[in-house]
Amino acid sequence: MTNTTGRHVTVGDGQFVVGGERRNLYGGAVHYWRLDREKWSSILDSVKAMGFNMISIYMPWETHEVAKGEFDFSGNKDVDAFLTLCEEKGLAIVARPGPQINSELTWFGYPKRILENERLHARNAKGGRTVLTQVPKPIPALNYAADEFFEETALWYDAICAILAKHAYPNGGLVAAQVDNEMAYFFCINAYSADFSDASLRNYRTFLLGKYGSFEGLKAAHRLDVTSLDEVDPPRRFAASTREEIPRYADWIEYRETYLIDSMDRLAGMMRDRGLGQIALFHNYPHPLGPGGAASGFTTPFNIAKLEEKLDFVGFDIYSRKELYGHVKTVGSYVAATSRYPYIPEFIAGVWPWYLNPGELYDEEFVTKAALAQGIKGFSRYMLVERDKWLDSPIRRDGRVREDHAAMFSAANRMQVAGRFADLQRDSSVLLLANREYDRLEAASVLVSFPGDFLETPSGFSEYANPLTISEDELGFEKAPQLEKSEWFARFHGSLVSSGHDFLLSDTSLDPKRWAAYRVVVLTTLDYLDAETQQALVAYAAAGGTVVIGPRVPRLDSIMRPCTVLADAMTAGAERIHLASGTEDASAIVMRACTQAGVATIGKNDQRLDVIVHSDRKDTARKVVFVVNPTPEAIEARVSVGADLVSATELWGGATVTPFGDVIACSMKPYSIHVYECQTA
Repeated sequence: MTNTTGRHVTVGDGQFVVGGERRNLYGGAVHYWRLDREKWSSILDSVKAMGFNMISIYMPWETHEVAKGEFDFSGNKDVDAFLTLCEEKGLAIVARPGPQINSELTWFGYPKRILENERLHARNAKGGRTVLTQVPKPIPALNYAADEFFEETALWYDAICAILAKHAYPNGGLVAAQVDNEMAYFFCINAYSADFSDASLRNYRTFLLGKYGSFEGLKAAHRLDVTSLDEVDPPRRFAASTREEIPRYADWIEYRETYLIDSMDRLAGMMRDRGLGQIALFHNYPHPLGPGGAASGFTTPFNIAKLEEKLDFVGFDIYSRKELYGHVKTVGSYVAATSRYPYIPEFIAGVWPWYLNPGELYDEEFVTKAALAQGIKGFSRYMLVERDKWLDSPIRRDGRVREDHAAMFSAANRMQVAGRFADLQRDSSVLLLANREYDRLEAASVLVSFPGDFLETPSGFSEYANPLTISEDELGFEKAPQLEKSEWFARFHGSLVSSGHDFLLSDTSLDPKRWAAYRVVVLTTLDYLDAETQQALVAYAAAGGTVVIGPRVPRLDSIMRPCTVLADAMTAGAERIHLASGTEDASAIVMRACTQAGVATIGKNDQRLDVIVHSDRKDTARKVVFVVNPTPEAIEARVSVGADLVSATELWGGATVTPFGDVIACSMKPYSIHVYECQTA
């Protein structure tokens, strides 16, 4: 990321700061080009009346381009006028100029001529076109490694950024801009779906040279017998049977992460060069568990921590229902622990017509509270205004308001403002890390390729790798690491839940310097582990942190060379590194480590409840407590928060509750969340 010194908009420590003043971004999408221009003003008035303070504006290249390099910004396409109107209403602006915007457009926001250019097509492992299956028709996925793609995008950026720069803060209300949209190989997540184009393969080889420092180093790591770099080819299907083959497969998956990062970095540089260098630039990855919350890993090919080295912040989108609280908790917790500014760039409001399980308005209330409980600080509702290919938004496309919807969204916004959520910091002293290098092996070991499940296929299969579709080969180990890693992550997750210790999620790409904010770090470790990660764990423990690893102490590094950094530290008597080596002792080890580190325990009379406590950064006596019943059954809840309470007020409904010491007692309806503002003694 570029240096933020002297910039007008900065992001960090969960804060979004404009001209030295902290702002909250609570807004939503309004598609100006899909609406009658004479309705714009009344629609924005309705948005503001619900308590939103920001408009997220998608700007479709395909709609504005009339011929190559020629653009129409007249009538209801007059984005300059729409931006001015937002400013007149006192609304902050977040621009989303693509080049890809999706928005349920037939061509995903690209002019058709771009998709017809075969030189710009991404390629699968067999050399064929990578195809996105979507409504109303499939389209080819594009090649973000090709110089020609960026040259074409420059024509669009020249036109749209000239308009945006006029409105960029401090000249206007534009405070942030999104760099592309949900870049995920066009939902072709499968490791062998994309991108095997010539341009991508050149970048892959450059990536390998950079990682290993030399051609000889690369050959040694991959156990290759080749004489030139051009002979180095990525794996095109999973066929490994030995541990020595793992680096080659894992490096292809790491490169796929880098491919996304490098392309977003290049687009961001183009935007900064065209006048947007003073505002925040961000990206949104699609929600990482698959549409509908399919079980899967939640790291690769996405890498929030590394992409934030290039952009100001990165978020995951959430489209979910009340039955999928675990999905919302995972995504929200991960973003809260990993991103500089925990933001949901697309947060469900209404639904696309072909969604299999659209849910009801109450689902959106529940999911809103669930996300805020995790520590999310801002979001953009998709969509605030209904239009073609989108249903059940709070505002109809003719400007009429759905009063029940407006009441719910208004209540959510009031709660965030009245509850001073921007001042809150989650009381989590434990960080549970996903092991990204094992997730990469899981992604590489997929044996079955499904089309991107943009349509959420009823089969339940996903384009994300999972135990149903990956190899079970042990690869020379006693157990298959690509399967065992998920079992142990789930075991540590369950142990923390049952022990009553609140925790946040991230992964091993997070800078270890940020581990210092936590008292305990928990990580699945198998037979091998990157040497730098081993060293970081030892250093964290030496500095006073507590580490839980397991089920084994690794004795190899990531390219299968002997590496006993962790083992040596434990042999030398490192008292703050704990090994959980079996099913029966995982919970006990986690409890012992948290006790050693002085981690507070949250009490609850029913293990099905989730309780999350936030403290006020400015008022040490103030806490906000979320009590979650994520089940279809009513629960008489009693929860203890570890501090004597003087008062408790439920922020959504306004009811006061009389606490008993540190205990809050309440009747929880099915799928309900209570939000208590508490004063401690």
